[in-house]
Amino acid sequence: MSESIAQDYSSVADIPLEDIDVSRADLFQSDTHWEYFARLRKEAPVHYCKDSLFGPYWSLTRFNDIMAMEKNFQDFSSDSGIVLGDRPADFETANFIGMDPPKHDAQRKTVQGVVAPMNLAKLEGTIRSRAEAILDSLPVGETFNWVDLVSVELTTQMLATIFDFPFAERHKLTYWSDMATSGELAGGPTPEHERRAALLECLEYFTKLRDERVTQPAKADLLSMLAHGKDTQNMPAMEFLGNLILLIVGGNDTTRNSISGGVLALNQNPGEYDKLRADTSIIPNMVSEIIRWQTPLAYMRRTALRDVEFAGQQIKKGDKIAMWYVSGNRDGEVIDQPDRFWIDRPNARHHLAFGFGVHRCMGNRLAEMQLRVLWEEIMKRFKKIEVVGEIERVQSSFVRGYATMPVQVHPW
Repeated sequence: MSESIAQDYSSVADIPLEDIDVSRADLFQSDTHWEYFARLRKEAPVHYCKDSLFGPYWSLTRFNDIMAMEKNFQDFSSDSGIVLGDRPADFETANFIGMDPPKHDAQRKTVQGVVAPMNLAKLEGTIRSRAEAILDSLPVGETFNWVDLVSVELTTQMLATIFDFPFAERHKLTYWSDMATSGELAGGPTPEHERRAALLECLEYFTKLRDERVTQPAKADLLSMLAHGKDTQNMPAMEFLGNLILLIVGGNDTTRNSISGGVLALNQNPGEYDKLRADTSIIPNMVSEIIRWQTPLAYMRRTALRDVEFAGQQIKKGDKIAMWYVSGNRDGEVIDQPDRFWIDRPNARHHLAFGFGVHRCMGNRLAEMQLRVLWEEIMKRFKKIEVVGEIERVQSSFVRGYATMPVQVHPW
């Protein structure tokens, strides 16, 4: 449904169900998608959109339906990609999240060791020292963009560490991540030719690094693991690129937008901020609630491998399906008071933001640790991080993120 059609109706309730298109990036950029998903959960939890920027697709909007489809990779494949836009045949960047078992399992296993408990324990001190340095450098009494100075900086530094990427060049990782997720295939504004050029630059840079790592002893960084892993060392160039982008986006966009989203949520819910100030032992639980509340990746795509009945609907072979995590995480049938930001929420880790099943985010514990450590350090220094101006959200129906968040910090 086009934006102009939406504006012809006085409310979401007046729009014919068949005209609703929740993949419109403008709904997410304006933060006006909530009513659409609430209506679909109530009236059409498995909804068919016949016309969109990405062509026809199905939407899953309820928690339990999403869980059921996540478990069923035999009927619903990841092999056609994770966004609704179809990958161009001449620029296929396959990656293991966009694969089905057994190939998915072998490639994932190769790099999963970087977030093994022993390596996470070693990383915590690095995260803390970097968070301390970043927070201590913030300009007290001045307005600044929290996204750039904190959210992007901390996650980019950590990404450079787990890749063992040249630290002085680390902002290339942010650029490549932004170009990958702001492309037209994900509903973003970046033209396809610009996205391709940036990703080919990423491939060239990482190929040189990988060729160096192959000649060196195996180490515990992601690139060394890819270079030495028997299931990944001989990947075709575009498959190598696909996995790089997956790991870069997974380690950058998601955590950075949860860092920003947590600041906004506490500002919008001052009673919860009071609760945090009174008891910082809540932080680990709050982290899970921030991730649910933000849901930094709005959906993941599946493609039907055969004609199948699902939740009373007839889905045809080849049909695209969006599993809307952002909607499942607000499903009142599963989550108590889902529209409430509640930092001491019982069972806060019961959410969909990391996916489920074989494709559950392998870096979930690293993301939680970064957020926990950062908030521990924030609360040692600042009574409040105050949002003082208009925030700007990114143009994407895939990444729920922020471009600008003007804040001022108030020390104790």
